[in-house]
Amino acid sequence: MRSVRKAPGELDEERLVRLVAKGDRAAFEELYRRTAPWMAVRLRGRCADEQIVAEVMQETYLAVWRAAGAFAGASVGGSAVGWLWTIAARRLVDAFRRRAHHAEPPPAAAPADAAPGAEEEVLAATVGGDVGDALRCLAPELRQVLQALVLDGLSVRETSVLLGLPEGTVKTRARRARIAMRRALA
Repeated sequence: MRSVRKAPGELDEERLVRLVAKGDRAAFEELYRRTAPWMAVRLRGRCADEQIVAEVMQETYLAVWRAAGAFAGASVGGSAVGWLWTIAARRLVDAFRRRAHHAEPPPAAAPADAAPGAEEEVLAATVGGDVGDALRCLAPELRQVLQALVLDGLSVRETSVLLGLPEGTVKTRARRARIAMRRALA
């Protein structure tokens, strides 16, 4: 029986990543075409500095090209889009840390929209069960701080720069968020 090869535009993102792992440039270009627009919007929601966003985008897709073979995919409950965002979020944290060591910290993040963003929807899909329910019940300002500190691994200083808040406010909100999470999970 003959195998029929689909065009990259007809494949899902997971299959595209698998083809990228084999060095398929057309699959990489299609993956970039599909994911780069939302990735840029999501990064801009966390960082208003276009230079950092551009650097993170470049580093993310370079990492995807180099490490596509390490993608475990659905076999471990993951998705290609989630894998891409994990790489991008880590690169963004790295960029903030690099900038924190220089004289001028990165500009504060863009203000959050009133409507739930794609990031919150992905968070809801990845953090499920009682923890996800408790996280979604937090006030938005507490959830933002907890997400930056715990899920993104930022320091208090980096979180304060990202959210445009004093470090003391970040610490207070983190404490309040943890107390609320403990109560909700008890």
